[in-house]
Amino acid sequence: MTSILILSLLGHTIYEHFNYVQVQVSNIQKPKVPTASRASVSKAERGRNFVSDNWNYVDNNISIKIHKTQENSGKDMVTMFIADVTLSNINYLHTAFAKNEFGMHITQKLTTIAQDNNALFAVNGDYYGYRDNGVIVRNGVLYRDSPIRDMLTLFSDGTMSIIDEKIANVKQLLSKGLLDSFSFGPALVKSGQITGDFASVFRDQWFIQGLEPRTGVGFISPNHFVFVIVDGRKSYYSCGLTLKEFANEFLKLGCTQAYNLDGGGSSTLYFKGRIVNSRLGKSGNYERNISDIIYIDNPLSIQNHKQVPTVQKGGTQ
Repeated sequence: MTSILILSLLGHTIYEHFNYVQVQVSNIQKPKVPTASRASVSKAERGRNFVSDNWNYVDNNISIKIHKTQENSGKDMVTMFIADVTLSNINYLHTAFAKNEFGMHITQKLTTIAQDNNALFAVNGDYYGYRDNGVIVRNGVLYRDSPIRDMLTLFSDGTMSIIDEKIANVKQLLSKGLLDSFSFGPALVKSGQITGDFASVFRDQWFIQGLEPRTGVGFISPNHFVFVIVDGRKSYYSCGLTLKEFANEFLKLGCTQAYNLDGGGSSTLYFKGRIVNSRLGKSGNYERNISDIIYIDNPLSIQNHKQVPTVQKGGTQ
């Protein structure tokens, strides 16, 4: 897709190949930037002919359309926010670490990370800093290679795949254009099919298959993604979704691939300077500190925020 048709928005809608680079933990120097990571976007391409309101942003290269939906009623009500995102190329989609630093237990509120990176739109990532395993690649740099589960992968051609870390050849994936990988899961949808019954899913000392707040990302076509954020743990507003119910939402949205990111109190949707959803049914300024975000930067600003993240000194990553 080379351009995006700008649509009129009526009223209040209710509805970021490169060399193989591995960061060694014992080496405290900044990682090298791969030669073919996300390209920067020229000022001439940014912020032209845009239409925007509190729930939507559309210009020649970026389309973000958010809508709120509620299902069921009474104590079984579920409230979720669906962000349909279409980009002219993957260079508009980015990731960022808390404090611009990779390492265990380095966290900030999503709002802070988003504002530090001039984000227009953001969701929480995989909270990689809570654990010392998984395969973590960001902007073509391999930060951690400790395979254990299925990972979400984003490529330079705008495609998304879910790959078993234990059999993945990361060097080969990087040579094929791997930009980012996220290690949380589980995979929800693969090749247009729900991946299982999710009867017993264990992550970070907890079983996560019950009714919970959720964050996930689905893939429809190259550079066309759907982010779904589900509130939970508050009866009569939103009780949350099981993993199977969550997977079904992505199927209904037409996704052929979908992946579960960190959820619970981490589940956060940020747009145009505000938190859109209500984490754990709470309002006000409540936010959990997290390790990382996925975001689209503000096309109306020329702020230069692209920095190479540092690596935490000491410890196992």
